[in-house]
Amino acid sequence: MHVSRPIARMLAGMLAAAALWAGHAFAQRVEGERAVAQSPYEAEVPVRSQGESEREAGFARALAQVFGKLSGDRSVSSRPGVGQELRRAAAYVEHYDYRQDETVGSGGAPSYQTMLVVRFRQEDVDALAAALGLPIWPQPRPKPVLWLAIDDGRGPRLVGLAQRNAAQPVLRRAIERGYRLGLPQGNAAEQAAVGAIWRGDTGAIARLSARYSPPMQLIGKLYRSRSGWKADWIFVDDGRVLSRWSEEHADARRAMATGADGAADALVARYAKVSPVGEPAVQRIVFTGIHGAADYLRLSAALQRMSVVRGIRPVRATPDGLEAELDLLTGLAGFRRIVDPAVLQEEGGGDVPVYRLR
Repeated sequence: MHVSRPIARMLAGMLAAAALWAGHAFAQRVEGERAVAQSPYEAEVPVRSQGESEREAGFARALAQVFGKLSGDRSVSSRPGVGQELRRAAAYVEHYDYRQDETVGSGGAPSYQTMLVVRFRQEDVDALAAALGLPIWPQPRPKPVLWLAIDDGRGPRLVGLAQRNAAQPVLRRAIERGYRLGLPQGNAAEQAAVGAIWRGDTGAIARLSARYSPPMQLIGKLYRSRSGWKADWIFVDDGRVLSRWSEEHADARRAMATGADGAADALVARYAKVSPVGEPAVQRIVFTGIHGAADYLRLSAALQRMSVVRGIRPVRATPDGLEAELDLLTGLAGFRRIVDPAVLQEEGGGDVPVYRLR
């Protein structure tokens, strides 16, 4: 169970421990310690209760989080067809559970947040992602080294392994985006690199980071500003600067978390690929098994529920069935991935496939 603390207390603890940094020796980097979903097909979302309606809404937000981790796209919910599938998220749930998280406020009084922990069926989610044409950020994913210096008004200090609690907002946000960040050990030579971090000397940090793998660095400095806190970031991949950005927030934790978002965006832009399922296309299909108005309405409703179907235009009715043109998001291949065989059974191929309404 995780207990969060105000950023001021985290910074104070970090600075108080500065004298002990040189005495710590660690063999490997570590990441955030909070118990969060590890698989890209798992997600955790806060809910107000364990009621059915709240759970259904939680499933939708959890699936959006999973799509975000798979694609690396933090705006994935706005992509065509995704919103339609989020409303059907319960159909893809493998299992779920609840957890109570405790938070201690500045006054010392505890409060509790119910978390819905959801795992979705991998095959279903992969098929959906492909059918919707989502980019996929392949596994395994890199663990860049986070070189973060914080100045709360008393001079910048490096956040190393011994101060990892101070870096929890950015470490957790990276996990939510589907990857992990590591911290340097914080030895004397690395402490001395604070000046290089502060002036944005990426070459010096890359040389110092050579002992770690992979050769990626997220370099950031967090300091007070007029509006609260400002964070300046640089993301470096194998000596090449992929991105630079700055963010300001009244809350230091929110400013810190922006480092994980910017690094994820840079990694996705470089490494995510769209699965070659199919291009948007208008496909003619013959539907059989329609024996009246009720069957036609059932077919129409089934097609409208399919996120890959963007439009339906009946062409002609024949003794064999109804011929229609479907505007498909990822062509016939995407349609075949997402169609429910319990509703529509493919009976013939060729240029004009035939599906029987069951």
